[in-house]
Amino acid sequence: MLGSASLRGRPVFLSTYPPQRCGIATFTQHLVQAMAVAAGEHPAVVAVSDGVPAALYPGEVAAVIEREDRPAYRETARALNRSGAVALVLQHEYGIFGGPDGGDVLELVEELEIPWVVTLHTVLRHPSARQREIIRRLAAGAQRVVVLARRAREILVDVYRVDPARLLHIPHGAPDGLPTSRHEVRRRLGLENSTVLCTLGLINPGKGIEYVIEALPELVADFPDLLYLVLGQTHPGILRQWGESYREMLKARARQLGVEEHVRFVDAYLDDATLVEYLAASDLYITPYLSPEQISSGTLAYAVGLGKAVVSTPYAYAQELLADGRGLLVPFRDAGAIAEAVRAVLGSPRLRRGMERRARLVGRSMAWPRVAEAYAELLEEVAAPVGGRGDGASLVFSLAGNRAARFPGKGGVARHEAAASHSGPSLADDR
Repeated sequence: MLGSASLRGRPVFLSTYPPQRCGIATFTQHLVQAMAVAAGEHPAVVAVSDGVPAALYPGEVAAVIEREDRPAYRETARALNRSGAVALVLQHEYGIFGGPDGGDVLELVEELEIPWVVTLHTVLRHPSARQREIIRRLAAGAQRVVVLARRAREILVDVYRVDPARLLHIPHGAPDGLPTSRHEVRRRLGLENSTVLCTLGLINPGKGIEYVIEALPELVADFPDLLYLVLGQTHPGILRQWGESYREMLKARARQLGVEEHVRFVDAYLDDATLVEYLAASDLYITPYLSPEQISSGTLAYAVGLGKAVVSTPYAYAQELLADGRGLLVPFRDAGAIAEAVRAVLGSPRLRRGMERRARLVGRSMAWPRVAEAYAELLEEVAAPVGGRGDGASLVFSLAGNRAARFPGKGGVARHEAAASHSGPSLADDR
């Protein structure tokens, strides 16, 4: 059960969490760590398990919910009500919770008595009736609804009829700055003699990587030193259902087109330091994703946050983040358009430098410390008195100077033993 003393006066995040490998788990860890650096104390985490033994979670994880254990959602809510936690921050995507369309999360929030907010990582313009109902009920119960893209606000108001006064835009976070020596990074990675294109994340058929590979013969004719890096493991959900069939198809397509020497697959789950190094070494980042509805992308946020030039298909998040000259958009499933855009960027240093400069400007607002500050202010707004009912003590925040939250109270954490299964990749799950 939750250790009530360890949560007293602290906010709690409900999410997947490393060592689980998914984009939302990584997002939550970075946000929690950024708040901990600023405050000197970790927010606590309730992790939704994807088959990860509870003993493998880090110390900030106070409990683990087995994904398909429906009663555990209400039990966890009741434990949170008693814990002295001041607020819950729920990271939502349909695929990470149990039940049809992840509907079991409603069991938890309907039992919850402490204030809570929800961050929506997927907002579909064309949801099923069930998906629409889940979002409407989450938005109706939460004190605030956080979106990662302003376009999501429009969809929530128009499609889900959410009160716009409840909505708050906080951008996806990104690392704060590139390595100082790009030449040294390229040398270490064996890329010093290459013009480097890069796509990274958990590999799955929704990535559209085959269309970049199909653009390579035309591009290699103009840039003989071109190398396309495909970075990341196959998504665990895809791996369970179809193995490495998508990756093998990509390799076969590269061989058929005679460009296998211009494609390098790095089949590894990259830590942040390595990820940043590969982005630093790249000349151009590409997201050829296939879903127009994708409303967030951690990898695109990282690329823009680190000031990289980007070519992308026009999914919702890319349209917003790459506006105002921060990137070039190409039609979905169009290798010829990808080749044309890549050629334009690589062939014009002036164009590329302008894109990078504009990306760096917006990237300043996306650094994890800035995002953590925004969540700290939100928690100050919604947090309950410590102890919930009647003791009158308040959560203490320090928003002057470094404007960081202070989370009082130390102590150990208790963990549930749990393991679970997970469905396939989500629209938001691209790390």
